[in-house]
Amino acid sequence: MENQNLFERLNRWAKQSVTLKLFAIGFLILLLMIPGSMLNSLIYEREQTRNSAIREVSSSWGTSQTIAGPVISFPYYKQIRNEKGTLEWTTEFAHFLPDNLEITGRLVPIKKYRGIYVVVLYSAELEIKGSFKKIVPSAAGISGSNYDLNKAVISLGISDNKGIRETVYLNHPNKTGVFKPGLLSYDIFNSGISTPYDTSAEKTEFNIRLSLNGSSEIFFLPFGENNKVTLTGSWTNPSFQGDFLPAEKSINDTSFTATWNVLELNRKYPQAGTGRFVSGSAVTEDWKQFEPQQPESAFGVRLLLPVDEYQKTMRTSKYGMMFVIITFLAFFFIEVLNNRRVHPIQYFLIGCAVILFYVLLLSISEHLSFNTAYLISCSAILLLISLYAKAILKNTKHALIIGGILAVLYVFFYSLLQLQDYALLLGSIGLLSVLALIMYLTRNINWYQLGEKS
Repeated sequence: MENQNLFERLNRWAKQSVTLKLFAIGFLILLLMIPGSMLNSLIYEREQTRNSAIREVSSSWGTSQTIAGPVISFPYYKQIRNEKGTLEWTTEFAHFLPDNLEITGRLVPIKKYRGIYVVVLYSAELEIKGSFKKIVPSAAGISGSNYDLNKAVISLGISDNKGIRETVYLNHPNKTGVFKPGLLSYDIFNSGISTPYDTSAEKTEFNIRLSLNGSSEIFFLPFGENNKVTLTGSWTNPSFQGDFLPAEKSINDTSFTATWNVLELNRKYPQAGTGRFVSGSAVTEDWKQFEPQQPESAFGVRLLLPVDEYQKTMRTSKYGMMFVIITFLAFFFIEVLNNRRVHPIQYFLIGCAVILFYVLLLSISEHLSFNTAYLISCSAILLLISLYAKAILKNTKHALIIGGILAVLYVFFYSLLQLQDYALLLGSIGLLSVLALIMYLTRNINWYQLGEKS
């Protein structure tokens, strides 16, 4: 009988103890961090699935493009001492960059769909013109006559030759050359096209027309003493990136226009040299990747989709545990202030509902706009938790209070997403306000008395 009475007392204490309830809530919050972390993994997995779809489509159309050059190259020969100590001849290459370089282009964006995913492609029509000074080997640091100008070529760096749509011609006075795949040297470019070049002229002007397919972005390298690049495109969300921003730009509801003016003085490498003297150019495998680390001094434009639902969902999910904590606090204080009882299992189900909001947001935003997905998801969870609160608290007023608190939270965190530059400031002010409100509402609670009653 005494054992039974002890059990009853323990059971009664477990039901009424505020301290035990706080420990239980804390344990549930830690437990809910598991699906919270799984949610971040799910968002990352869906984003990678989207990126795989983009890579699949881009690989057959043309990936991100980087245009460099043209550059004149020719071989020269020098003696080096090998490991055995004897002299032997080796072949290296000298390179000359253009005097002036002007590129004018127009991008025609194309949206392709792979399943539910949108892939941004483009067709570019580029006119590349400029001039070369007379080639003087000594300008590249070559002494003597151990060079062969008869093997000189002019090369154009293109990061993905697969995107070339038409034959590329080199037009210069009284002569037209046809570019072929491959390069004389890979000192400057990893990929590109080239054609033989006559170096006997004092000064040579050139004109190259390039029809090119690509995806997402296009970049240029400023290889001229004076560089001017002008791009237009029928896209309303361009992102200008790289080491140089446009000197002039115009964006309206249907298109954009941007002009870059870059000088030789703005970069770190000279107009002529030998080997890989163009520091930070496309001499690494970086620009071969799907999302390349662009070479030093590159600049260009990226065609952004109006909304990246995965980035916004990931940013929203970072506040997931805060939603759970504040929701649990709301139920806890209704328990304390109104002598209501909410079982830990009911807390757990409420926490699951809060986490489910992010799964709904992710899945719906893949088919509808992010704003619409946010509205649908928060409305569904608000309705679910409010109705559940009414059922377990047996009080419509308390259920409305819970629903109101959650509604304010969802509106507040949606505002944080919109005010990206001021998110930290607004978030810290919001947290201060929440803490101040909790302290105000609990200022008259005698926690020791609650413990004695339990």
